[in-house]
Amino acid sequence: MQSGISASQELVSQFNKLLEDDSLFGLLVTITSESLTPVTTLPRSSPDFTSNLSALSPHLKPNEALYILLRRHADAPRLVAVTYVPDAAKVRQKMLFASTRLTLVRELGSEHFRETIFATTPEELGPAGFDKHDRSAQVEAPLTEEERTLGEVKRAEAEAGAGTGVREIHLSKNMNMPVAADALAALSELGREEGTGLVMLKINPESEVVELVPSSATPSTIPELVSTISATEPRFTFFRFKASSPSSGEEKNAVLFFYTCPASPGTKAIKFRMMYPLMKRAVLAVAESEAAVKPEKRFEVEEVDEISEASVLAELFPQAETKTAFRRPKRPGR
Repeated sequence: MQSGISASQELVSQFNKLLEDDSLFGLLVTITSESLTPVTTLPRSSPDFTSNLSALSPHLKPNEALYILLRRHADAPRLVAVTYVPDAAKVRQKMLFASTRLTLVRELGSEHFRETIFATTPEELGPAGFDKHDRSAQVEAPLTEEERTLGEVKRAEAEAGAGTGVREIHLSKNMNMPVAADALAALSELGREEGTGLVMLKINPESEVVELVPSSATPSTIPELVSTISATEPRFTFFRFKASSPSSGEEKNAVLFFYTCPASPGTKAIKFRMMYPLMKRAVLAVAESEAAVKPEKRFEVEEVDEISEASVLAELFPQAETKTAFRRPKRPGR
C-alpha cells in the first residue's frame, strides 16, 4: 500500500537536531495528511541507553502506531528505528505504517541507522525487550544496502537445489522472498494465456514462502472472482479478465492484480499481516521478471467485497471527459 508519503521539512529539521544534539535521546514520528511529521523529541537523561527507555512510556498508546527513532550506539551509525504497531491499532493504520516504515529510514538517510525493530507491545521497548532483541536478532552493520535495494527484486538466483521446489528471490542481503516453484509455474501459464486464468498467492506465516493457493475455480466475471478470493486471509491475486466496454464495445484481454487484506479474526497476527504490504512490490516484480506477467491494472482493498465489476470496468475503459464549448451569454433584446 504505497501512497506517496514523504518526510516533511519539519521532520527533516527535527531529525537533523537529533543527529547534532547529544542531549537528545529520541524523536517520535507519525503520519499526518500523507506526510511523515515529528511528534516530539525526547531528552536524554543518562548516557546509558536502557535508563532512557522509560521516557517512551507516556507515548506508547494501545491503539496508535508510532515511529520511534532512538540514539543507541556510541559510534556511527548511532540510531535505531522502531516501528511500534499495537494489535489494537486500526487496520488501515497498520498497513500504512507497514508500507512506509522503510521509506522513513530511506528519506532521512539509511546511513544513520544501524538497525530497525518492529514492536507490538510497550514491553518490547523496555530494557528486557531490547535485551531479548539483541539476543535473538543478528544486528547487521548499516542498512544502507537494504534501503537502497528494498523492493527492487534481483534476478532469481540459481535453483537452491534439485527438488527443493522453491526459488529464493533476493530483495537485499538481509531480506529474501522464497517463491514456491508451483507458484512461478502458475504465473508463467497465466503469462502464456494458458491454465485457468487465475493465480492466487499467499505467504506461509511459518516459512515465509510465497505459495500458490490451490483452486479449481475458473472465473470469467468479476463477481465469480470475488467469490473465489478468501474473505478472511490476505491474498495476492492475478486474474486474466476478458472485458468489454459497456459503452463502446471495445474488448480487452487484460491481466489484473488484486491485493486484498481483510480485517477479520483470521488475520489478527499483525507480524504475519505486515509481510503482505512489504512484499507486494516484490511479488509484482517477480511476476514480471520471472513469468512475463505485468498487470494492466492494480487494485488494493481491505475487504474482497469492495471489488465490483463496475469499478474494474471503469479502470479498464475510462470515459473521456467531454468538454462543453463556452457559450457567450445572449445580449439583452433591443
